[in-house]
Amino acid sequence: MRLPRLKLDLRTLIMLLAFASIAITLANSLYATRQVQREVLIENTLESNRVYATKLASTTEMFFQLAESQLAFSAKTLGQGGNDDALMQREVMRLREQTNSFNSAVIVDANGWVKAISPDSLMLKGVHLTTPVTRQALKERKPLVSQPSLSVANNLMVFVSYPIWSPNGVYLGFVGGTIYLKKKSILNELLGEQFYRDGSSLYVVDSGNRVLYHQNGTLIGQKIAPLISDEMKQDNGSQQVSKQNGEPMLAGYAMVATPGWMIVAMKPTPTTLTPLTSMMLQVVQRAVPLALLTLALAWLFAWLIARPLGQLADNASQMDAPGASTEIGAIRSWYYEAAQIKRAMLTGLGLLQDKIGRLKFEVQTDPMTSLLNRRGLHAVLEYFYATRQPFAVLALDIDHFKRVNDGWGHDVGDSVIKSVAQELSKSSRQTDVVCRNGGEEFLMILPGADREMAAVIAERVRKKIEQLALAPVGCVTLSIGVALWNADEMPLEQVFKQADDALYSAKHAGRNRVVVSGQWQETAQEIYRQYG
Repeated sequence: MRLPRLKLDLRTLIMLLAFASIAITLANSLYATRQVQREVLIENTLESNRVYATKLASTTEMFFQLAESQLAFSAKTLGQGGNDDALMQREVMRLREQTNSFNSAVIVDANGWVKAISPDSLMLKGVHLTTPVTRQALKERKPLVSQPSLSVANNLMVFVSYPIWSPNGVYLGFVGGTIYLKKKSILNELLGEQFYRDGSSLYVVDSGNRVLYHQNGTLIGQKIAPLISDEMKQDNGSQQVSKQNGEPMLAGYAMVATPGWMIVAMKPTPTTLTPLTSMMLQVVQRAVPLALLTLALAWLFAWLIARPLGQLADNASQMDAPGASTEIGAIRSWYYEAAQIKRAMLTGLGLLQDKIGRLKFEVQTDPMTSLLNRRGLHAVLEYFYATRQPFAVLALDIDHFKRVNDGWGHDVGDSVIKSVAQELSKSSRQTDVVCRNGGEEFLMILPGADREMAAVIAERVRKKIEQLALAPVGCVTLSIGVALWNADEMPLEQVFKQADDALYSAKHAGRNRVVVSGQWQETAQEIYRQYG
């Protein structure tokens, strides 16, 4: 089964183009907006985390500098006071109770013996310390912040120490303070102010990637994989990283110079991008009305552009109709291309009428009737085929013409043929083509005629010939066969075959009648009565 061909007009094509353009533009805009907003959210979160980590690092650095200052003051006092047990005990109590910097304070002599400690509950006074932290402080004899380690009291802690020197330069030991990592301490108070939500987290790690602080206390003291890649690490910055479970994170980090720690503030990437959906919905809500308005304007302009071309196209299929020039001239072609097409159609219409007129008189004609002969008909058919102009074919034949020749001679027969030819020419329209096909046979070509119009014209011609008085014959009649040609439906040869078959049917049905191809005589008469 052959599917009907889809026909699109200019307005539909313009609307499709406009709709596609608007849809593509809107999609591109939404995509670009989403990408830009996504990058903005990520960059803002990275920068926010970097700033926050830097702030905490600065605060932590100030804390260690203050702690060193406190220890330095105590070390100076102890160095000048000599081996005074009461002074040492007052000093460790002052260090622990005057500020909340340390969970415990201790004074150790140059041989590693505890001379004073606060609080007393630790019961370490007089104990010889051999921990790595103690040995490091005694060996290096300089201000130190230790790596995380277990104290003698089995507390995970960081130890801050300062050497004690006598006025004459003798090393007397060190004074130090502990900061507990798993218990309440100044470090927890400084870092615990972070409001953890939406999966955000804060890590404090030492140079060996051991966790010193995290809101999940079970991680404290454990070694973890590096959070920040070493090749990109700076004093502070930000990176997109992945946790050990593969979750993408946005990390900002900063270094604490004195202890060599790193503070990392992290937020899950999906959480950061959660507002993106609502933002895009807001963009769509604002963009769609404008897109619909644009589409409405596009429809209006498409109608304005296509209207004159559509009117010209409608008139192009009826250029042989009466008043075609007037109708085409009345079309408002308000832009250049439509005006040029209108001008070309008016010119072509004039040329068409002139062409057909010249074909009637300039193409080779039949000498006896001055009608077109077969060569002239061939030229006309070439023109109609080239322009794909539909037409109707009337095949006409004089009934019982042999009796005229036999009864009155060939001269009278020629006179009858001439009279019939003149009447056919009078009965035709200006654009119709009448030709002699040979002997008593004629053809009429009716451009643009449909089935009803062709039947009406054929019946009118038949009646006029029937009423024509021809001396000495009296009158003659015609049998007429009608067929229609359309360039999309059949070749030229087939329409003439159909017209001949219809003519034969008219002869067979009793002559002096019109038969339309595929119809009976009565149909032609009914058409004539309805439209004639």
